[in-house]
Amino acid sequence: MIRIRGIKTKIEEKTEEDLKKIVKKKYHLKDQDILEFHIVKQSLDARSKEKIHYVNVVDLALKQEASFLKKYSSSLLLKAPHEEYVFPSHGQERLLSRPIIVGSGPAGLFAAYLLAEEGYCPLIIERGEKIEERVKTVERFFQTGKLNENSNVQFGEGGAGTFSDGKLNTTAKDKFYRKKKILEIFVACGAEKEILYQQNPHIGTDLLRKVIIRLRQEIMKRGGEFWYNTCLTDLIFSKDVLEAIEVNHRKKIPCSVLVLAIGHSARDTFQMLYEKGITMEAKPFAVGIRIEHPQAMINQVQYREKADKLPPASYKLTYTTTKRRGVYSFCMCPGGYVINASSEKGYLAINGMSYQKRDSKNANSALVVTVTPKDFGDHPLAGLSFQRKLEALAYQQGQGKIPMQLWKDYRRGLVSTSFGKVEPLFLGAYQFADLNKIFPSIINESLKEAIPAFGEKIPSFDREDALLAGVESRTSSPVHIPRDEKGEANKKGIYPCGEGAGYAGGIMTSAMDGMFVAEQIGKRYSSILEKKD
Repeated sequence: MIRIRGIKTKIEEKTEEDLKKIVKKKYHLKDQDILEFHIVKQSLDARSKEKIHYVNVVDLALKQEASFLKKYSSSLLLKAPHEEYVFPSHGQERLLSRPIIVGSGPAGLFAAYLLAEEGYCPLIIERGEKIEERVKTVERFFQTGKLNENSNVQFGEGGAGTFSDGKLNTTAKDKFYRKKKILEIFVACGAEKEILYQQNPHIGTDLLRKVIIRLRQEIMKRGGEFWYNTCLTDLIFSKDVLEAIEVNHRKKIPCSVLVLAIGHSARDTFQMLYEKGITMEAKPFAVGIRIEHPQAMINQVQYREKADKLPPASYKLTYTTTKRRGVYSFCMCPGGYVINASSEKGYLAINGMSYQKRDSKNANSALVVTVTPKDFGDHPLAGLSFQRKLEALAYQQGQGKIPMQLWKDYRRGLVSTSFGKVEPLFLGAYQFADLNKIFPSIINESLKEAIPAFGEKIPSFDREDALLAGVESRTSSPVHIPRDEKGEANKKGIYPCGEGAGYAGGIMTSAMDGMFVAEQIGKRYSSILEKKD
């Protein structure tokens, strides 16, 4: 297999067939010479607005590879490296009971997939509903405001990422090819194959829901089992070694291996873990608002005259204030919606979401300010209290609806009375309010300094009628659960992972961390099927 790097193509030339034609012409190849051909990576280079193009990497197998490499010696040509995910060899220790995974977000699902594939027959417990029922519950909440505290945008099969943009990009180092494995599983479960090589792949919340159903089915085929509407409520130890768990405050289940993939919003579970002596630490995170602009404006700034020929544009912005606060864009959703992402009655949190086509008229992104234990205290659960305080104020300001404000009015501390040219695209009821009353002064000051600075990078970003909404408080977990090199917490048998435990930030990194924990379990224990044999 040969790898060819640095293939530049026009924006109209992006399919596998397009690239194959280009490679055949450049290297004088015929169809019969090529045994295999696929795109490895495709990136859009928009640094020069007049010369926007794709840069591609392809792998191809040829009948005469040695002679080809000799003839076309170049730094852009090389033998394609072997890139394949391999689960480690199984350990010898016998499992006393099947592993239990708490949570069916990305970390939980991919830990479950690997463990099921390797014969460990995991049980996955999920406090929320399976995706089919969860979608109906969430849509009813958007329409009526009636919240199910156990099944909502945060809780339920698929995790919080199910109601998001479905982004699959990550900058995490991946020498074990976990990312490749994840993308291959997603494609096998119904995602578009382009995510295998796109620079910033995404699935979109509508397609992701279907993919999750297929993923569940594949886990079950391999021996996994799912229990929905099942909440972890207690841990039972014998001399700091796990021997059972309690669910729904009544049923006890024998358990010696427990994967905690609980997500960043399971506040009652965090409280229980703290009370049971699981070592936890407060960690930095970020809070702020969502900002909405016309997607056409973002496209024009990023792509200029080629705006109508390219997918909806995104952006990534960072700024450090005069008081050394970091402010940055987060979870930018091209062609998306702002949604009510609340999970507790009397508290209001928001998020952004896009469908696969990203075809709404607005772009939205979180603009968030970093906060640390210096802002909210060193107690392990102090960050949770800080989040809840902001969410309670947001609920009060919006009277249970999403509080929103035009940028010009937020800057002046005035409640808006009408929209400008930017019309809101929200899922969930909203009303005008003063966002200044939600945040501490340092957050307001930081946002008011950063937004004009972002306007220097993206013209009209700070337009008067840009819409702001609050509160974006669930950017990442405010808690970190330390674990040793084998993946265990201070109490044996507990394997914290994913975003909730402070080891990830998004779908891909959460899934990769779930895989890491599954590998640690596999290295130690023989599988259930091996035990039966």
